[in-house]
Order: sequence, then structure tokens, then C-alpha cells
Amino acid sequence: MGFLEEIQRRRTFGIISHPDAGKTTLTEKLLLFGGAIQEAGAVKNNKIKKGATSDFMEIERQRGISVSTSVLAFNYQDKKINILDTPGHKDFAEDTFRTLTAVDSVIVVIDVAKGVEEQTEKLVAVCRLRNIPIIVFINKLDREGKDAFDLMDEVEQKLGLTVTPLSFPIGMGYDFQGIYNLWEENINLFSGDSRKNIEETIAFSDVKNPELEKIIGEKPAYKLREELELIDEVYPKFDRQDYLDGKLQPVFFGSALNNFGVRELLDCFVEIAPSPRPKDSETRLVDPKEEKMSGFVFKIHANMDPKHRDRLAFIKIVSGTFERNKPYLHVRQKKNLKFSSPNAFFAEKKEIVDISYPGDIVGLHDTGNFKIGDTLTEGEVMSFKGIPSFSPEHFRYINNADPMKAKQLDKGIDQLMDEGVAQLFTLEMNNRKIIGTVGALQYEVIQYRLEHEYGAKCTYENFPVHKACWVKPNDIKSEEFKEFRRIKQKFLAHDKYGQLVFLADSDFTIQMTQNKYPNVKLFFTSEFE
Repeated sequence: MGFLEEIQRRRTFGIISHPDAGKTTLTEKLLLFGGAIQEAGAVKNNKIKKGATSDFMEIERQRGISVSTSVLAFNYQDKKINILDTPGHKDFAEDTFRTLTAVDSVIVVIDVAKGVEEQTEKLVAVCRLRNIPIIVFINKLDREGKDAFDLMDEVEQKLGLTVTPLSFPIGMGYDFQGIYNLWEENINLFSGDSRKNIEETIAFSDVKNPELEKIIGEKPAYKLREELELIDEVYPKFDRQDYLDGKLQPVFFGSALNNFGVRELLDCFVEIAPSPRPKDSETRLVDPKEEKMSGFVFKIHANMDPKHRDRLAFIKIVSGTFERNKPYLHVRQKKNLKFSSPNAFFAEKKEIVDISYPGDIVGLHDTGNFKIGDTLTEGEVMSFKGIPSFSPEHFRYINNADPMKAKQLDKGIDQLMDEGVAQLFTLEMNNRKIIGTVGALQYEVIQYRLEHEYGAKCTYENFPVHKACWVKPNDIKSEEFKEFRRIKQKFLAHDKYGQLVFLADSDFTIQMTQNKYPNVKLFFTSEFE
């Protein structure tokens, strides 16, 4: 298969939703169709001993939530599909925002009973900013929930999308009988028996056919015909170009837990979803079809395998082919690196790959060379943009609870901060370490991982700070900057890369500081160069 065909068969997408809408369950069922796993382990059900394939950290198993983004790949109908399963929990939003820089399209999962929730709104806003094509999957149809039309209105209003249904439910909750697939014009009946792997479908190109009454009953048949007419009048016809441009969003209905409506979603997805798309760098737009390799780091994960203290940098290939043992330029460090064992992922399994194509995600063993946002090329000096570090909203002093383990603690903090789990600030006056996170749950994750992966114990102490602002003076030698440093010395710290940070205790302080020192600029993300 040639280079261009390989690009054409790639589909790299992320699944996003509010916690508990069924994102991880959907991911598993997609793997099941791809033949990638034999049995799916429900995330919540304790009877099944097998945990969900995409949640591999102990904390995730205890709480039934996904904390870190996992990368899963499988083949389906001659397409190579890469899924990035993102954390839904809002305390891990930063990880999700970064993951969205590496996907070419997304599937948004919405709970039929809860409708559109706040976390979904934030994430969809990011996708719309970047014109990422979106498919909506309305989940848990076997439970009582909102009316299908009301839900689609809610999606349009709250998320600002323009939707068109490509499948439609026949009844809901107790009356749920199945799904009419508008995309393929057939009916899929629900037996309510989730042990049956894949349900039967009945081709039904003409809903006026009296056979319909025999299959689903008189009332439901009448209602379905009415609803399909309404859809025809109210919603725009599906147009693939509009979908790819981010102007139209197809909607599917189903129940991921019962593996229902998932195949319809997947079959349509592989047909309409985009293959790898061009990406903007600071200097130019990079097309996937270019011969020279380029890619960027969107995630770093330490200790994926507890037996080997390994760190993996996840790289999204943007253009060209990434080859094993070939030297590539690490743009920020200005040095060439080569990789003898690049990994491709398959849930918890990793395998070494010789060649990867645009759209693929490759894991590179890292000894501390990479940070999030780094670019690899075949010599061209450029970097991909749009991978920020956000200003944290929670701050705590971190103290060593076991003086014998100071080295382990330092190493652990160092590596976890490289992953982008949180940010480390060191106060100028007394060198005390402060950890800043976007969400409070991260402190638990850090404490847990320090103890279980590095054998170090830590305690926290509150530190009353409202926001971290990166400082950039117009002139380092100016009197104004010297005064700023003298007056604010208690609140000045350095981040991991030695950049000066001002830890402000309120919005008011930030306002006053900016008024008083107009030539000292303050930024809320570290990507201000």
C-alpha cells in the first residue's frame, strides 16, 4: 500500500463527554467491533472482574473514572482507527484540551436523561474554535430519558451546533424497540439481551411498507412514520462537506452498554470522518502528504508499566513517515535524536513499530528530553502551535513526609510535572515548592502516584493564591521592573523552565499590579513567546 493510501485509511478521533455519559463504555464497544478485545468489562459493574481496557491506572479503577488519556488503535473495514479516550472529569480538563490538538474529528457522547452538561459545553467550544468535525452520539436509550426532538434542540441551543439525525429511536426507556437507521435505511431491533453480541438488522428502505406494523406494532409504526416525516421537514439533509467544515453535525442514538446503535455509528464514521488534516505551525501550514516527517508531543506519561520505570512521550505524526532508528531534529533542543523502539498502542498492549504514518500516535521512550508541545522534524525549524499550559486554579505547598526519601520525592515531582499533571513553582525567597493544578482531584492522583510509583510520601499545606501569572517585562533593567521585584518578592516564583511567575492572591491584585507597572506584562498561559 502506498504512502497516500496509508494516509487515506487513517481515522484519528477523540471521544469527549461529561463524566458518566458512557464514554469509556463506548470506546470499549468500538474495540469489540474492531475485534481488538474479546469481552468488554463494564466500568461500573463489580461482577465483571475485567476492568475497562482503556482505564489502566489504579485510581481510575477505584473511582470508575478515566484520569489519563489513553490511546487505542484497531482496524475496521480496511481503515486504521486511532481513538484517544479522554478524561471526562473536569479536574483533568487540561489533558483533554491538549488531546484535542491531536485529533482530526470527535464524537461527543450525551446522556439521554441528563442532556447537555457543563463539561460538554466547554469541550465542544474548543472543537468549534478549531472547526473540528463533530458527530453526536446520544447514549443510554434503554433508560427513561428526554424526548429525542427535545434533546436535539438542546444540543443545537446549548452547544451552538446544527444537527441532522442519521439514526432515530423507536420508543425509549421501557418502550425502546430499536433504531431506524436513516443513513442505511434499515431497522435494528433491540432484544434487551446484552449477552447477544451484535443484533440482527432488517433492511427497510420503505417505511410505508405494512410489514412495519407486524415487526414493531401498530402505534409505534404510526409514530415512527410521523417522526421521520418531521425529520425530513425540519432538519437539513446530511452533506459531507458541511460536516467536514464543522457546519453540520450528524446525530446517532444508541446504548453503548448494550452494544446497541454502536455499529451504525462506526459504519457511518469510517465512511464520512476525515483522514488526517493539515496542521498549523508557527511558520506555515503543514500538509500530511508532505514527504518529510513532522510531529509533536501532546502528552507525556510516566510509569505506564510499573515493572519498568518508563516514561513515554506521545507523538502525533502530522506529515511524512516516522521510521525507527532514523535521526530526527528535536527543534527546541536543537539536537538530533533517534528512537530504537517506537511503540504503537493497543489498549494495555504496546508493540514496536518500524514505520508510522500521518494520523498515527507513537509512544517514544523518553529520558527527560521532551516536554509537552515539542516538535520533531527532519531538519526544518518549526513548531506546532496551540498546546498551552493553563494557569492553575488551586495551589498548595508540598512537603516531604519522609526525610529519608527526599531524592525519590524530587524525582517523582519532576517526572509528574513533565507529564503536565500539574505545575511546579519554586518560591524565590525560600525555595519552597508549590504545586498548582487545574482541578483539586489532581492532588490525590499526585500523592497516590508518588507513593506507589516512587516510594515517596508527601503532605500538602494550603497556599492562598488565586492565579499564577507569567511575567514578561519590556525591559529587565528598568527601574520599574526592579521595583516590581522588590515589592512583590514574597509572591515571585519560577516555573519548571525557569520562567518568572507572579502568584497573585486575587483578580483585584492582578488589576492593580497591571495599572501600577504597565511595562511588566502578565500572562495566564505559558505559551506567550
